[in-house]
This record gives sequence, structure tokens and C-alpha cells, in this order.
Amino acid sequence: MKSIQFIGTLFSVALLAACGRGGDEYDATGTFEATEVTVSAEAAGRLLNFNAEEGTVLQAGNQIGLIDTVQLNLKKLQLEASMKSVQSQRPDLNKQVAATKQQIATAEREKRRVENLLKAGAANQKQLDDRNSELAVLRKQLSAQTSSLQNSLQSLTEQGSSVGIQVAQVIDQLEKCHIVSPIDGTVLAKYTEAGELATIGKPLFKIADMEHIYLRAYITSAQLAEVKLGNKVTVFSDYGEDIRKEYQGTITWISSRSEFTPKTIQTKDERANLVYAVKVAVKNDGNLKIGMYGGLKLK
Repeated sequence: MKSIQFIGTLFSVALLAACGRGGDEYDATGTFEATEVTVSAEAAGRLLNFNAEEGTVLQAGNQIGLIDTVQLNLKKLQLEASMKSVQSQRPDLNKQVAATKQQIATAEREKRRVENLLKAGAANQKQLDDRNSELAVLRKQLSAQTSSLQNSLQSLTEQGSSVGIQVAQVIDQLEKCHIVSPIDGTVLAKYTEAGELATIGKPLFKIADMEHIYLRAYITSAQLAEVKLGNKVTVFSDYGEDIRKEYQGTITWISSRSEFTPKTIQTKDERANLVYAVKVAVKNDGNLKIGMYGGLKLK
């Protein structure tokens, strides 16, 4: 039992020594991360197909799955039929008032005839007054008829717009049944299979942009003066056993707040309690993985 404890003590000492050397070699250390997106279902229904195997490289916009669209297509057909019905009820304003306009034209001719007869003494004033009254009534009828038809036309137009909006909503829902990749990246995890029931908000898969990866490292307040956005630094991917690879990186983010040094992170000054997180963008050559240990040199 004592020999086991002795071996464990030796292992701990060796590990601490290795960490100490890492802190001396690098100005800051951290782990590699990538932009991860968890894609969730935007529609409810059975997954007819779903091809998002882990490790698959996808392009933004690639369709990888489809949720059942039968009910939505039927609803779309119903709304389109309603739209045609509304359009067929739209009145032809000119045709509807053509008869009344013809009556007005006839009444105006008759009025002119009576006026001529009155001038010649072959008609009396009452006949002219009757023609004027008839013409006034016809004009009021035309005005009322036109107003009624315009109101009916406006109502049908609004109904058509309402149905059109509903059709657009169904089309949007149909588009959301098509599962697509939101970014260029690699599938990290798959949470469902074809044939399962999808609900709105249910996670389907996780994807990450593995081409543009970054190192989240921690620097001390003393080092903060040497670090600026856009600075070029040297990044190392550490594989252990003195195996590492060098990359060029660019500082793209510096935390505005300090935090306590994470227990798993070594800094150049081990006495520092408060550190600042920075992100260093690195172009991945395929060897960098999420969670891999890395370090950086500021100069």
C-alpha cells in the first residue's frame, strides 16, 4: 500500500514539473474552441429523412433532412382554392353600372328634347321639371351603386390579402420543414434519427466551423499592456511528450473583465490570481481539435 502511495506521489511531482515547464515555454495557455451551432427543429412532424452523420462536412444551405409536409401542403391547396373563390367574386365596376349610365344618357337626351320643345312653345315647364327630377334620381342611383360596388371590391380585396398572408405563412412553414445546415462546418453530434417525431425546438444536431478555430487563452494583467486586437502571435498545439505544432494566430477578442485563473490553465506568472481571457483566431489545417491544449507566445 505504501509503495502505491509513493508511486502516486512521484507521478504528481512529475506532472507539476511538466506544467511548470509549459508555463515557462508559453506566455499563456488555454484550449482550442470553435463556433458551435445546435440546430433545432422549426416544425413539428415525423422526420422522413435525416442525413447528418457525425464527422460529415456540410456547406451552408445544404439540405440534410425533411419533416413531413403532407398536412401543410393540403392546407396550402385549400387556401389557394379560397383565393380563387375570392377573386371570382370581385365585381366588374364598369359592367355593373353600365345600365344605369345608359339610363342617364337617355334621360339627358330626353331633357334636351323637352328644352327645345319648351323654347318652341310645344312643351310646358312641368315636363322639363319631370325630366330634371328623373335625371337627378338616376344620378343618385349611380352614385349609390358605385359606392356599394367599391365597398364590396375593397372588402374582397382585404379578404384576398388575408388569404394571401395565410398562404405566405404556410409557405414559410413548408420551408422550415427542410432541415439545412446554417454554416459551413463539421457535424459534431447527432441527436435524432429518421422516423422519429420532431417537435419545434427539439435539438437535431450540432455543427461547428472547424476551418476557423480559435485558442481561448488567459493572460495576466502585466501582459495586458502587450496585447492589442489584431496583434499577430505564435500559437502552439500541444500533443504532449514534447510534440507540438506551430501556427500563426491573430488576437480577435480581449475580455473587458478579469476572472480568477481556471485551475486547468497555467500562466507565465503562477502567482497571478486574476487573468484576462483572449481569443486567438487560427486557420485549422485539420490537425486542431476542439478541447485540445495549446499555448501562445506574444513575441
